[in-house]
Amino acid sequence: MAQEAGKIDPMSQFEVTTLFGQEWEVLGYAIPFTNSAAWMAATLVALWLFMLGGMKRELIPGRWQMAVEGVTGFISDMVDANIGPKGKRYVPYIFSLFMFILVANMLGMLPTAIFGVKAFTVTSHLTVTGVLAMATFAIVLLVGFGTHGIKFFKLFIPAGTPLVMIPMIFLIELISFLVRPFSLAVRLFVAMTAGHVLLKVLAGFVINAGSAGAVTAAAVSLPSFVLMIGISLLELLIAFIQAYVFALLASSYLNDAINLH
Repeated sequence: MAQEAGKIDPMSQFEVTTLFGQEWEVLGYAIPFTNSAAWMAATLVALWLFMLGGMKRELIPGRWQMAVEGVTGFISDMVDANIGPKGKRYVPYIFSLFMFILVANMLGMLPTAIFGVKAFTVTSHLTVTGVLAMATFAIVLLVGFGTHGIKFFKLFIPAGTPLVMIPMIFLIELISFLVRPFSLAVRLFVAMTAGHVLLKVLAGFVINAGSAGAVTAAAVSLPSFVLMIGISLLELLIAFIQAYVFALLASSYLNDAINLH
């Protein structure tokens, strides 16, 4: 926790720093291994372990296998409801999106600072959420043009549009379509950043007011600490909701590309 003259910087938790104090040179380029990269790697490892432990295919599934099957069934049902039978081939991608965002959000909530390791929420950086959004948008374009060719542009002209209004409606729908990756990236980024900033501010109240005397501690620190607990629980819910919304919108955009709806 960054602290200077009794002040706590709530934005310091988002600072990307180079680990091990060095950079690796790859093909003439200096490649640093940052805390962001480390937590993304931790996310992938945690996700791999979750899937590995739940894919034993036992006749009588244990709790771990039931958890994995429950999540995969949940995503499969969501894709089927949004896209239909044609969406089955995209379940692995939507599942990967959902699980990566969910696990990354959850890992960022861990109190690892107790052990001297600062948790880092990779989804609080627009570069990460932007890459996920652009990858999804690229897949939507590939699927749309690959399936329908030039007819994909019919997506921007709703059925029954009067001839005289087609240019204006086409432009409005096109702009709305192009804004999708931006809205996807910003929604997740803002939600995770805002929650973590609020928690850091409350932590500052708890620490600073706690050292200012018993009266101040009772009036400020204790209520702030109780509020921190409540917001932490809310953040866990938001971590799931944001992963679900991202996956839901991705499947909805794929539905537009496949079915031109």
